[in-house]
Amino acid sequence: MDTTALQSKTLSIVMGGGAGTRLFPLTKDRAKPAVPLAGKYRLVDIPISNCLNSGLHRVYVLTQFNSTSLHRHINASYKFDNFSKNFVDVLAAQQTPEGARWYQGTADAVRQNLRYFLEGPYELYLILSGDQLYRMDYRLLLQQHVETQADITLATTPVDRAAASAFGIMHSDSNRRIFRFEEKPKEPALLDELRIPPALLKDLGLAEDSELFQGSMGIYVFNRDILIECLNNDHDDFGKHIIPASLQEYKVMTYIFQGYWEDIGTVRAFFEANLALTETLPPYNFFDRLSPIYTHPRFLPASKINAATIRHAIVGDGCIISDAHIERAVIGIRSIIESGATIRNSVIMGADYYQDEAAETSEKWRSLPPIGIGRNSVIDRAIIDKNARIGESVVITPDGKAPNVDSTNYYIRDGVVVIPKNATIPNGTWI
Repeated sequence: MDTTALQSKTLSIVMGGGAGTRLFPLTKDRAKPAVPLAGKYRLVDIPISNCLNSGLHRVYVLTQFNSTSLHRHINASYKFDNFSKNFVDVLAAQQTPEGARWYQGTADAVRQNLRYFLEGPYELYLILSGDQLYRMDYRLLLQQHVETQADITLATTPVDRAAASAFGIMHSDSNRRIFRFEEKPKEPALLDELRIPPALLKDLGLAEDSELFQGSMGIYVFNRDILIECLNNDHDDFGKHIIPASLQEYKVMTYIFQGYWEDIGTVRAFFEANLALTETLPPYNFFDRLSPIYTHPRFLPASKINAATIRHAIVGDGCIISDAHIERAVIGIRSIIESGATIRNSVIMGADYYQDEAAETSEKWRSLPPIGIGRNSVIDRAIIDKNARIGESVVITPDGKAPNVDSTNYYIRDGVVVIPKNATIPNGTWI
């Protein structure tokens, strides 16, 4: 099957995620794939852009929790002309005559929408996660799937022993056929059995004595008939249930991806992935002109910087930064940072609107600090969510605090302070 035929016969399905409890409070008011990323994007832009750059223009996004902002973003970002069959559409959990329950897992989400997926002339189904940062040409994955005559193909990435215990580990032979799966293995003896075979390491261009394991990326390709058969049961999840049960019955192959890949499932992972983008040569390149990352075109003005000191930072569109000191930080769209502010090792998500665009004429609103970072405030190792009002002379730092804290207007997760969306921090507050 040539590449064009592969593209036309493949349907992409992006999983919108569950409640996103590990990313709370960033998921307090939004779905996990709608969490802002890198100053101007959303997490869901990554898999959708990978699809579009791979020539896969028929994409469903399955959503369930806090999905309003995600729906709004997708509808505003991904529009095709009326004369093509291309689409990026949302399928939300719904009550039907067949059932009225929430999605119980990734497999259950696909099962509940299977009638929509079977309407088109699709032969292959590409199932993707909505909360990962990577760049992949899915055509290579699909081509290998067809060439090896696989029933199911899983994307895996080599991980070392220290990281293996956090993954579902696949074990394949040197021909890349998977015959064993272990969920988050920790015993040294078990890990020894799961190492990538030397012959396969050599084939990958890696040292044959490397101690590496195949970590599942949560990316799957199913043949049409195989997907129907695999979902003809009550199993809820692909990774936990469907894939392990399929190893003996079907030909399950591994596609080994060796590029940058980060699962943004926790606040700490999200925080570190964002700050890594500020490096001189970041591990993930948003400047790839051949494979751009698409998002909502907002038509904001260029950012204005007035006598600020900025080192290793990403600054989104439409910002106004006065005489501030910024070092290793991500500054999101429409951020207003006043004179004397210091921002270090932090992610500022910005705002959905400018102060003068809001209907805030009452005495209540006038008494609050304006949206943005106030004069002489210090932000260190923190995530400031959208529309937050940080007053003057505020200090926000995790120093001297427990690694996990729930308070009235802030949270700490894994040593990172998180100021939630729309929060107000009064003048002079010390967090």
